Amino acid sequence: MHTNIYGEKLIPCSTKPMTGYYRNGCCDTDDDDTGVHSVCVVVTNEFLKYSYLIGNDLVTPMPEWNFPGLVPGDRWCLCASRWVEAWQAGVAPLVILEATHEKTLDLIPLDELVKFAFKNT
Repeated sequence: MHTNIYGEKLIPCSTKPMTGYYRNGCCDTDDDDTGVHSVCVVVTNEFLKYSYLIGNDLVTPMPEWNFPGLVPGDRWCLCASRWVEAWQAGVAPLVILEATHEKTLDLIPLDELVKFAFKNT
């Protein structure tokens, strides 16, 4: 069983668009996932612009990879190191904590993740 940052069962991040290193909707990660796609985020326009400017285009659809392109509000399994970069740049997206893999804690302190918790309203 894959677990989240609280040691509980990892819940799905998104199936529309389909996300995750294994494209199963969850931010599962293991040794095969060298990018550690473990942080379930809710992308914002600000984050998408930043990501594009640093060379990670998450907006342009790539049908050959079955990737529709992201729009603000989409949930996505983001590389933990990319989240840290965005955090340091002041544009970190909010995090769905229950859908964020526990391996994230190897790179990001729990207290920082909690500060960026997405709250359903």
